[in-house]
Amino acid sequence: MKNMAALRKPTSPGKSRTAKIARTTNETRIALELRIEGTGKYQVSSGIRFLDHMLELFARHGGFDLILTCSGDLDVDQHHTVEDIGIALGMAFDQALGDKLGILRAGYFLMPMDETLGIAAVDFGGRAAWVIETKVRTRLVGDLQSELVPDFFEGFARGAKANVHLKTMYGRSNHHKVEALFKAFARAVSVACSRNQRLAKMLPSTKGLLA
Repeated sequence: MKNMAALRKPTSPGKSRTAKIARTTNETRIALELRIEGTGKYQVSSGIRFLDHMLELFARHGGFDLILTCSGDLDVDQHHTVEDIGIALGMAFDQALGDKLGILRAGYFLMPMDETLGIAAVDFGGRAAWVIETKVRTRLVGDLQSELVPDFFEGFARGAKANVHLKTMYGRSNHHKVEALFKAFARAVSVACSRNQRLAKMLPSTKGLLA
C-alpha cells in the first residue's frame, strides 16, 4: 500500500497537470486523483485484483501518479465497475490536459511482452472513437472477465473524448495479451500528453478547435 500523502506531493511545482474526479451512479462510486507529471506511484482498489494490476502498471509505465477507489455492484456483474473506471480515468485526463495547448495530442507504442506484441495509438483530438482487438479467447484473465477489456477502453475514449486503437498482433498467453495492451496504452498516452516547448501556445489542430 502506497502512502497517500506521498502520492499527492507535487513532482514539479507549478507545472504539474492534475485532476480529481468523483463519479457516483446507482451502480458505482468512484474517487480518482491523477497527476500526469508523476513518478509512477499508485494506490488502486477496484474490487477486481487483475484490473488493479493493469491500472498499477498503467501508472508505472506512463509515469503517472494515480489514486483510485471504486465501490461497485460486483454482486451483479463486473461490467459497471470496469466501464465506469474507464470513463472516470478518461475524464481525469480530459480535465488534467485543460486547453491542450502545446501537447503532442497523439501517440503510439508497440509493446513486446515475451511471445506477445501489443500496439496502441491514442489521439486526444476531442472526439470519441475506439477499435479494440485483444485476441483473448478465455472467459477470465485472473479474476477479470476478459470480454470487458474493450469496455474499459471504450469508457476511457468516451470520458477523454479521444480516439483509442489497440490491437494484439500475436501471442499465446492471455495474461500477456491484456498486459501488453495496457503497457502499450500507458506509453502511448504518455507521448500524447507530452508538451512541445516550440509549440507551447499552439493548439494541435489546424481548424482551431478540438471537437
